[in-house]
Amino acid sequence: MLVVGAVNVDLVVAAPRLPGPGETVVGDGTQRFGGGKGANAAVAAARAGAAVALVGAVGDDDLGAGALDELRAEGVDVTGVAVLAGRATGVALIVVDGAGENQIAVGAGANALVPARVDVPDDLGCLLVSTEINDDAVLAAVRAASGVPCVLNPAPVTDAVVAALDAGPLLTPNRGECLDLAARLGAATDDVVEAAQRIRERTGAAVVVTLGGEGALVVDSSVERVPAPAATVRDTTGAGDTFNGVLAARLAAGDGLLDAVRTAVRAASLSVGAVGARAGMPTVGEIEAAG
Repeated sequence: MLVVGAVNVDLVVAAPRLPGPGETVVGDGTQRFGGGKGANAAVAAARAGAAVALVGAVGDDDLGAGALDELRAEGVDVTGVAVLAGRATGVALIVVDGAGENQIAVGAGANALVPARVDVPDDLGCLLVSTEINDDAVLAAVRAASGVPCVLNPAPVTDAVVAALDAGPLLTPNRGECLDLAARLGAATDDVVEAAQRIRERTGAAVVVTLGGEGALVVDSSVERVPAPAATVRDTTGAGDTFNGVLAARLAAGDGLLDAVRTAVRAASLSVGAVGARAGMPTVGEIEAAG
């Protein structure tokens, strides 16, 4: 499978609560982790047993070199990640509170300059595209997936997401992103099922809405709810990336959509038990054992 998306370095502060506007909250210290929605999903897919290649961009700095080394150590093929001279690698500043909820600000850096050309082999099992990168690269990737299963994670919802809908990708928004995208299509509603149905009418493809601790909602010819198992929550950062990476990995392996969603929900529930986007991402054995 192929992932197109961002590569970041995450700087995480664990604090007693999330800061409000203009407020300073003091935590115990700072931890550094690998991050970026594309890179995180690639790691999740690799741990779930998939052969994964990543397309993205980093700067020619120490952060970028370290990020690529970490991805290689996870078994991710990074030959498609551009190293851009004179550019900084993307950085995410993350605060995590005592309940595991987070607040994130991202400096895009090299992610804003991912080349807008993606070669998608005809026999590719699945293409996963996320939107922390520039719109041109997102749109080029989705449109290059003709005949290949394509998952588009609209986090955040951008103009490129709207433009890409005609290509018929499988969308994986969270609740807020689903409502936002439906509103952009002129179908504003507070009902997430109705919003997903309106999006499906536009794409002709299923929509999978992630609902955090409630699991996921699959809207296709019918509406199915996939509940999440009970979880010990230490940090929700990266749970959505885990879901998307494992979903794409299972689709690439030939699973049906509902089975793939069930496995992805289980993996995401396991992932929140450790601090850091990737620390809790489960291996294929751990996912199977939790079944």
